[in-house]
Amino acid sequence: MTSSCYSLSNHFLISMPHLNDQHFSQTVTYICDHSEYGAMGLVVNRPVGITLAELCDHLNLPCSSIANQQQQIYSGGPVRSDRGYVLHKSQDPMEWSNSHCVADDIFLSTSIDAIEAAADGRFKHDYLVALGCAGWSPGQLEQEMSDNVWLSCPANSDILFSIPAGDRLQAAASILGINLDLLTAHTGHA
Repeated sequence: MTSSCYSLSNHFLISMPHLNDQHFSQTVTYICDHSEYGAMGLVVNRPVGITLAELCDHLNLPCSSIANQQQQIYSGGPVRSDRGYVLHKSQDPMEWSNSHCVADDIFLSTSIDAIEAAADGRFKHDYLVALGCAGWSPGQLEQEMSDNVWLSCPANSDILFSIPAGDRLQAAASILGINLDLLTAHTGHA
């Protein structure tokens, strides 16, 4: 199966219990782009321990939105960890012209304007800010899927934006009817 035949964009990747990798063990990753050129996504269940207010302070940006100051910042993955990514909902595709449309109402922006909008409270819908992303070269994700490193399922915006970070992995697995605690930490093929 090639990525050009089946795209995992707007899907969750759920790490298998046997995945022993410091960046991806016990993670759920939202795939933002998947094509014959590779794949890109954001880990959505790993807060880095800083808030939006602290990130803005580091960037010398004001954070005037009291409601958003305590918003958690996530470790989106090991690639370009110095870059900010804003995953957000929008009903208006023209609202953020510099954003990549992932799904009908989910967009990804790498512009500092999106972080400023979050800090000012101008986002009208849910959002998530991550530092860094996850990336796969052409064919790499397909090989990892074949090697039983990941489970995949269609994404759910409630899991992305409403469920606490610590509950997102099992919530994503529940879409497939799986309890990860019951899976073995050993890999194999049937």
